[in-house]
Amino acid sequence: QVQLVESGGGLVQPGGSLRLSCAASGSIFNINAMGWYRQAPGKERELVATITSGGSTNYADSMKGRFTISRDNAKNTVYLQMNSLKPEDTAVYYCNAAGITVEGGIKYLEVWGQGTLVTVSS
Repeated sequence: QVQLVESGGGLVQPGGSLRLSCAASGSIFNINAMGWYRQAPGKERELVATITSGGSTNYADSMKGRFTISRDNAKNTVYLQMNSLKPEDTAVYYCNAAGITVEGGIKYLEVWGQGTLVTVSS
């Protein structure tokens, strides 16, 4: 069984920074892509950024230049560095892992973390 555990959320002032981490566990052989999504109150979940095992990244337009996604394949961990945070960045941030292969060749289409709350407020 594959689990994702996020950490690093919290309260930050506008203009501040936070770094989110998400570690995958569970006898993992490979994860094709990992990423972050977010859901603000009353809104649908939206893409923040994704990164492949080869390091290719994709960002939502509103996050480009402020957020940076990175990944440590050896640790099955993905990070999201968030700078110049705005009140509209307030949301629950969810980690996602897609195309997962574990020992024994078992494959998972995708797994979600439980979410971590980021609040940007003065």
